[in-house]
Amino acid sequence: MHQRLTDLYQNLSTVPVIPDVLPQALVELGSASEIVHVATEELHQQNEELLRTRNLLERERQRYLDLFNFAPDAYLVTDTLGIIQEVNHTAATLLNVSQQSMQGKPIVNLIAFGERQIFRSYLTQLWASNKVKELIVHIQKRNGELFDAAITVGVIRTSAHEPIGLRWLVRDITECNREELTLLKNDSDLTQNRLWHKCSKGDFIPLKPGIIWYVCQGSVKLSTLCETGEELIVGLAGIGMVFGSNLTVLQAYQATAQSDVELVSIDYAEIAASPTLSHTLLPKINQRLRQTESFLLIASRRRVQDRFHQLLLLLKQEMGQSVPQGTRLSIRLTHEELASACCTTRVTITRLIGKLQQERKIGFDSRHHIILKDI
Repeated sequence: MHQRLTDLYQNLSTVPVIPDVLPQALVELGSASEIVHVATEELHQQNEELLRTRNLLERERQRYLDLFNFAPDAYLVTDTLGIIQEVNHTAATLLNVSQQSMQGKPIVNLIAFGERQIFRSYLTQLWASNKVKELIVHIQKRNGELFDAAITVGVIRTSAHEPIGLRWLVRDITECNREELTLLKNDSDLTQNRLWHKCSKGDFIPLKPGIIWYVCQGSVKLSTLCETGEELIVGLAGIGMVFGSNLTVLQAYQATAQSDVELVSIDYAEIAASPTLSHTLLPKINQRLRQTESFLLIASRRRVQDRFHQLLLLLKQEMGQSVPQGTRLSIRLTHEELASACCTTRVTITRLIGKLQQERKIGFDSRHHIILKDI
């Protein structure tokens, strides 16, 4: 139409007006105006539709962003290498850091130092799996405080099933563990109307089939013998813990009183006949299982100093007592026994203890119990 108008204007300036040209031009202009009006209306409707769609998408985006940010559990998104890309508000609060400061950082930095090597190995295998994975780790907050965490990990994949990232759900299970420990302390049904057996430090405790020993006072060293005849510590049973020959498959297995101990014996037949007794003993057996796995973790460390550090952390958790100087180990282990638990020599343990003393990370009280200051 623009071209037709231009032609008409040029013709009017050069030749007389042809009578039928102007009506024809007006008809064409009217038709074009109608087409433009219809097109304008369609564009206006499309624009309104796009605007509504955009607003809807924005609301949906904000809704999912709020769901992610303010979910009751901590969520993180990383790439396949574990570099953090997104963090929700709950995760930042749990870890005591800002959301922005976490982005671009490796997720392994959140793991307790002693567990990072294993976590890195675990991370390299995650993206190859199609299943959701779960693991229990110790996570370190910005202020250095550690807490027990249960982590669930899922792989993000493209439509072609190529891995492009990982989703992490992190839950603080410290309170659950405290409740479990509270249950462990509720032992009136274990000691009520039972004979108490007393053993002096260094005594061997008889291990009879069908009998579980429950420690009321003191601590018991559980060990086996290597082919060379050397003793190897496989467990430490403190107050509220259980042990017995039926809880092991080791042929050479012995229990030695680390201090003056008091115990009660519980028969397997009684456990089978009492659901309450079974319910009370189950978390204690679970505690022994976790401790056994901790000793396996210690043995898997390549460097002796790492094994010793992991052992001290285990003893701190299992036998630690809070004192003004730090955490005091309630049992006294000789250098030989510490070396046995770490699969090394007494001389090496003595050297490592001396080094930690110089670094003021450990000390000793008047009764030669180890005090952990910065472990």
